[in-house]
Amino acid sequence: MASRLQLPDDDSVVLRVTHANVKSFSADVRFSLEMTVESVKEKLWKKCGTAVDSMVLGLYDDAGSKVCDLSDATRPFGFYSPQDGYRLHIIDLDPSSVTSGGWLEDTSLVEKYTISEDAYNKLDNNFRKFKEKMVSQNPMAKENKLSENYMEDLCANIKVGDRCEVEPGEKRGIVKFVGRAEALGPGFWVGIQYDEPLGKHDGTVKGKRYFDCPPQHGVMLRPDKVKVGDYPERDPFEEDEEI
Repeated sequence: MASRLQLPDDDSVVLRVTHANVKSFSADVRFSLEMTVESVKEKLWKKCGTAVDSMVLGLYDDAGSKVCDLSDATRPFGFYSPQDGYRLHIIDLDPSSVTSGGWLEDTSLVEKYTISEDAYNKLDNNFRKFKEKMVSQNPMAKENKLSENYMEDLCANIKVGDRCEVEPGEKRGIVKFVGRAEALGPGFWVGIQYDEPLGKHDGTVKGKRYFDCPPQHGVMLRPDKVKVGDYPERDPFEEDEEI
């Protein structure tokens, strides 16, 4: 009888994924050991932008030593014996890739559009004129500033450590902060660590740290956008099964 690859009962692993061209990219991703290396690359393409045909994957153990290159795209991922806590490193061979040249990290490489104050004022429609028009039509609007206790009542049932779901988008995570955040505006805010890298920061906003979380997992929201309750992490393979 032909030998078969023996997979453990838990046929998935969580690996730290890094990218040679995008130093700030680092995410914990769950992979099925039964999916092919080709499928692993397709999943990573959706997360980092490197094309499947240009992607080389290297597997490193939890001590940082290289285990192997995933050289055969047709083999199941489990053939290479990845373990929880290992690192999967992406190398992009395409010199014209969106990830090359630092464009995704160094905003100084992007040419900025600028306009002089005089030219801006000469525009028929600009935000400053629109705002002045709105205030002239409703003088009270200028005085209707948010209070320091804005939405405090909605935080009564939200506490740090709660599992939650965020609207819109039904993104899930854990509450990491509840309180005032002067840098963002008056009133109360809720800091969330998403389960996946769908956020905007690592818990630091405008130079002030409100909580700690991995990069691109953090977000600060008004409490009316947050529902707490029984919201466990979703099956990581749900979206892979959709057509």
